[in-house]
Amino acid sequence: MKTNISSLMSLIAEQEKALNNVCYSIREYAINTTTEELDGRVNTIEDNKETFDINFQEIENSAKKLSKLKSVLYEKNNIFKLTDGRTIQEAIVDNANLRRVKSAYEELLNLKNTKKRITEVNNSYFECKTLNFDTKDLKNKIKLIDEQIQKTDFEISKLNSIEFEI
Repeated sequence: MKTNISSLMSLIAEQEKALNNVCYSIREYAINTTTEELDGRVNTIEDNKETFDINFQEIENSAKKLSKLKSVLYEKNNIFKLTDGRTIQEAIVDNANLRRVKSAYEELLNLKNTKKRITEVNNSYFECKTLNFDTKDLKNKIKLIDEQIQKTDFEISKLNSIEFEI
């Protein structure tokens, strides 16, 4: 079957959803219900054995298929390379780290210089808190990080469209 990484990720998401649904619903079929009369006769109210066996087999098959699809995805993410030589997996990790750094920088931009008057019994003074970084430089760094993330994301999306056989 021919596919690309984007389609493979969608297929994996569908398979995970199907597996979760079966894992959730199998509990309903795990028990059979019978009644036993005082004279020893047993009447079956619910016989879920066949449905349970089908669902149980579906869980095992679905888990194997999901493992295979994910291994193909991880393999392709470690084979396909961006123009700078990084694999898709390396680029994904790098972008995650860049987003974390960007978030930290944006938090720093929320800080402001402050000047607060302090009055004590015999003394009065100002407590001054000043930033020890240049906000313009920090904004420029954030802009550069954004550009780098966008460039990498674009290259990843181009690689995600390359078709391969699974």
